[in-house]
Amino acid sequence: MSTKNLILLNNLCTHYNVEISFFNSLNEFGLVEIISVEEVQYIHLNKITNLEKMIRIHQELNVNIEGIDVVLNLLEKIEELQNELIITKNKL
Repeated sequence: MSTKNLILLNNLCTHYNVEISFFNSLNEFGLVEIISVEEVQYIHLNKITNLEKMIRIHQELNVNIEGIDVVLNLLEKIEELQNELIITKNKL
């Protein structure tokens, strides 16, 4: 498998000053997918924006993994409702 669009997990740990166990917990909870290529762990490049949200929620608000899941679900629901509101306004 090509690692072209993958970011090395160890680089993310260093860059964001986060332990690898944090990423493993996110993976176990189903919030991120860790991809292993030849026993080296990566995260796909298109998941970085969402991953950065999770890291900020964890570091700045001191929210645990379960709380991060709740916050992300609520943010997603808000976005859906805002889109519905825009569609409804456009119909009027």
